[in-house]
This record gives sequence, C-alpha cells and structure tokens, in this order.
Amino acid sequence: MIYFSTNKTSTPVSIKKATLEGLAPDGGLYVPSGVPGFSLPELELLEGGNFRSIAFAIAKKFVGGEIPLDHLGDIIDSCYPFETPLVELEKGTFIEELFSGPTLAFKDYGARFLARLTGYFASEERKLITVLVATSGDTGSAVAYGFQGIPNTRVVLLYPSGKVSRLQEQQLTTAGGNVHALEVQGDFDDCQRLVKQAFVDPELRELLTLTSANSINISRLIPQSFYYAWASLHLKAEYGMENPVFSVPSGNYGNLTAGVLARMMGFPIGHFIAASNANDSVTRYLEEGRYEPRPTIATLSTAMDVGNPSNFARLRHFYNNDYRAMGSDITGISVSDEDTTAAIRDIYNRYGYIVDPHTAVGFHALEEYRKQSGNRSPGIVLSTAHPAKFLEVIEEALERKIEIPERLRVVLEKEKKANLIGTDYRELADFLKHLDR
Repeated sequence: MIYFSTNKTSTPVSIKKATLEGLAPDGGLYVPSGVPGFSLPELELLEGGNFRSIAFAIAKKFVGGEIPLDHLGDIIDSCYPFETPLVELEKGTFIEELFSGPTLAFKDYGARFLARLTGYFASEERKLITVLVATSGDTGSAVAYGFQGIPNTRVVLLYPSGKVSRLQEQQLTTAGGNVHALEVQGDFDDCQRLVKQAFVDPELRELLTLTSANSINISRLIPQSFYYAWASLHLKAEYGMENPVFSVPSGNYGNLTAGVLARMMGFPIGHFIAASNANDSVTRYLEEGRYEPRPTIATLSTAMDVGNPSNFARLRHFYNNDYRAMGSDITGISVSDEDTTAAIRDIYNRYGYIVDPHTAVGFHALEEYRKQSGNRSPGIVLSTAHPAKFLEVIEEALERKIEIPERLRVVLEKEKKANLIGTDYRELADFLKHLDR
C-alpha cells in the first residue's frame, strides 16, 4: 500500500515512512492511494469473528507486506486484550463503549497500535523517534501510556493549560520515563499549530527524527476503523440489525474519518452523524459548503473544543471536496452545553446509565437526527470516555457522587510534572533542541 499527501506535492511513501514522518513534508496528511475493499464473502467470514480477528483483517490490508503477518498478529493481540462492549439501551439504540483500555478512553485503540508500529519501524531503522503530540485531553494520556517503555521512542505532549479535566491532566503529566508533558498557555488550536510548525522546521528536522501520534498520523487513524467494523458486524450477528447510523462525538474529526474509511472498505454502515459542540465549523460546512474555521469556544465537552480540525483535510479528500457528497453520508448536528447536561440526566433517568459529556453530545445528536429525518435505523453512539474522567460535569448534572475506578484513583495521587510554555514557537523549538541533553 502506498500513501500520499493530501497536499499532493510530496513523494508517495510506504506505511513505514508515513508512520515515522506523521505529517508529510508539504504539510499535508497521508492518505492511502486506494481504500482496500472487503467482498461480501470476506465480510460473511468475519461476521462471527471477535474484535481482534476483524482488526487483523483490516490491518493486513493496510500494513501487510511491510510487517510479517505473524508479528502483525502479535501486535494486534497485545493492543487489544480488553473488550469492546455494545450496550443496548433500548431496541435499536446502542452505546459502543470504547473506554475499556488502560486510560479509559477511545484513544487507546489508535495510540496502542501506533506505538507498537512506531517501535517496530524505529528498531528496523535504528533511530530514536521523537513523538510530538497536541492533545485536548484523552489523546495525551493514551499516547503517554501507549508509548511508555517502547524502545527507541520518546514522547512530548502539548496540552492547553486549564482546558483539560483534572484526571486527564494527571494521566498525561505523570507517566514519566520517556514521556514529557508541556503545558501550553493557550488553547488546543495553539498546541496543534505549534506541532505543525515543528514538523516543517528544517533546522529541527535536521536534529531530530520527528513523528506525530495525533490522528494526523495515518497509523493512528487506521485502527480507529476497527471498532466501526466490529460494531457493524456484531450488530448483524447478534441482533439481526444492519446498516446502523453512527453518532460520533467530533472534535478533530479523526474518529469520524475512520468511520468513513470503514464504510468505504465495505462494512455495513448506513450513515454518520458528526455530533459537535459549539465548535461547529464542519457542521456549517455540511450545511453551506463553506469552510470557515472560528476561534475555539470552551465547552463542557472539552476534548471536542477544536476550532480548526486537522482531519477535515482527509474528509474533504475522500469526498473530492464535494460537500453535497459528504452531506449524503454525514449529517452535522451541533449540541449546546445546556442540551449536553440535559442528555446526561435524561440517559440516567431513562436507562440508569451514566455517560460522559462527549457521549451525551452524541446521544442528543442521534435523538435530534431521528426527529429531523424520521430515520429509524439502528443507532450506535460512540462512547469515547469513562464518565469518571469528567467528574465535575457528571456530578453536577446528576447531583450525585460518581465512583472512580482504582486505576484513576492511583493517578490522582501522583505528582504532576510538566513544563510551562507560551504560544511562541521558539519556546517549543528550544525545549525540543535541548531535550535529554
């Protein structure tokens, strides 16, 4: 499989080079030269399979040929020792729980796969890889834990000061070892801008071998398609339902892009809802055909507070910049903080089920979509984080205490270790030049 840049001026590369570079030299995002398909017989064979068998089948199409299949199988097995439950709230309405991994967030699916691929390729190249990541919360902790102890790698995490939950901050600042945290006095878009500047800085690239573990890295995006494929096949095998509508809490749009990738591969998916908060640049694009990013707005669903999402470039590529074609597959719905809080209460009162604010955005958007369209297809809401990661929001909404899992309680007791920097790129460049020296 060959990968090329969405900006189309860089030389096409292998999965190894795309993984180790992260961002293409021309500033574009790597995309596959063609999306591999699954035939109906192949899908039928996978229907009764477990999550890891479906993940392996997909990974083989994108990575096969560059990693021996037995080793790729071991990578998949080590990545996903946990379950991916599909919980039925009522007939035809499901929550796909993506928070069973070590950091209790969906980012574990992509980060663990990427970390192992990076480690494998770095050992082949005999290089020290510096992984540079901008995070609005769960990406940072998933990358920190995913890369922790992986040979030939070190990680630098940039997160916006005061704009992630306390639990998220504790997770990404206490990993230690080969993981370094930078608290940026700005918002997520500032963090993302700094990372992009580093990747196109010729002086820095001369000194360091840089890659990214954000969803701009194709090897973090590909594994996010695994749980769409799994859910669509499991829904058919276990419940006799087909072509679900996926409601996707959306911030940087990597998660949604991975779903589109799964649908393009042939997995039985009917439609997508891009569930945003007040940061609605993609929602407005789907309605009007004009992409006009705005400054980031702070909301209760903090991990989705992204004004100018990076992965939108990949979405536009897959739909040939045709917003009507994109809109035929994706409905954008923006959800207010008031409706987010109301959804948290509503889900608890109706089903006795507790969700985090991002999942609440996805649930409310599914309800709105059904009202507007009359579509009664089965609906799957992606639950992107354990509610305990957003204690303040949940406890205020439900007026009750939430139990914190043991692995999070342990993290809260650790000492935060982070360097504070401003939004001037020179501060980041100086830190990276003197890292571990």
